[in-house]
Amino acid sequence: MVSIAMFATALASILRLQHGNRSCPCLPGSKNCYAAKRACHPSLDHQRSTSTRPLTFTRCLTVFALLAVAGAHAQEKTPPLPPTPSVRQLAPHVFLLPGAVPEERGPDGNTVIFEVPQGLVVVDTGRHVWHSDAILAFAAARKQDIVAIVNTHWHLDHSSGNRRLKAVFPQAQVYTTGAVDRALDSFLAKSHARAKDRAAKGETDPVQAQETQAFLDTMAHADSLRPDVTVARTQSKSLGGKTFDLRVTDRAVTDGDVWVYDPATRVAALGDLVTLPAPFFETACPTQWSTALDQVWAAPFEWAIPGHGDPMSRADFDRYRSGYKAFVACVQGKSEAKSCAATWAQTVAPLQGNTAQGKAQALEYAEYYVGMLREHGGKSAECQAPG
Repeated sequence: MVSIAMFATALASILRLQHGNRSCPCLPGSKNCYAAKRACHPSLDHQRSTSTRPLTFTRCLTVFALLAVAGAHAQEKTPPLPPTPSVRQLAPHVFLLPGAVPEERGPDGNTVIFEVPQGLVVVDTGRHVWHSDAILAFAAARKQDIVAIVNTHWHLDHSSGNRRLKAVFPQAQVYTTGAVDRALDSFLAKSHARAKDRAAKGETDPVQAQETQAFLDTMAHADSLRPDVTVARTQSKSLGGKTFDLRVTDRAVTDGDVWVYDPATRVAALGDLVTLPAPFFETACPTQWSTALDQVWAAPFEWAIPGHGDPMSRADFDRYRSGYKAFVACVQGKSEAKSCAATWAQTVAPLQGNTAQGKAQALEYAEYYVGMLREHGGKSAECQAPG
């Protein structure tokens, strides 16, 4: 059972959160500290859950009350692992392994796989073992080596799988920007310290304990997150015998992101330059991000693959881009947060199937981000851009 002491500790943490302590009281670096899954079963870096709502004080009390009743059952049995994701073909020699938000766990970003003359080029490697296992299973089924890995950015739901892929294909080089270096020295270092402290105290929830250990394992092999080949500028690059355009942004989602454009198939793998149900602003510079979206629009792509969400046509992407610009303008103005969020949710509703759940998620995430951005002068606390 969950003890009174454990309940009191959790309640005290929530009280600190509600009264302005911006370090999330649960696992380190959670993207949305007000999301119920993040508060009670977060995912150990800055990423968010797209299946839960921002957490109110009353809702968190309810969560912990339920944990007090069900705690013994949670400790007795760990929930089953999610099913292995399936790869689907997007275009000739281009495949998508969709990311997911497993129950009570952190997310995995989308993975795009290009089949090239010398093997496979993998864009983003996910977070969890089952996601990277699915990449390896695809390579085995195709009887192809993984010859290159591109990380669009350093967020761990896009790069934690690097070491597992390289354990099987050590010749595969990682291509990404140098932004991960500052993250490892600052943002991720702070998260790592909190995770070690939490692990030392012992986790009461078995899933949370697994997520903590997964993060610690990734940080124990942090060099796997660093580039073998640093992509410092936009360039054409031959990967595995096929030429790709590697497009580098300047302080958009992170200090430096890279998105991949394949001129042959006109597919663009964008990483977190596009995410649903909302843009994830925790490490972002919104104005520079808007510029990056314009640069994507200038490319003659036919399909854009978000970091989280379904593939987008040009029309879909332009809807997202327009909605993003309107949302940032609203944040920079004096409209109420609810108004900014409502406009965003209405704009992106067709991109989420016009579902009530999708609209509710978009509303609550967007409203949270209005407050977060305004608190830091219209950008994230991590943004290094002036102004």
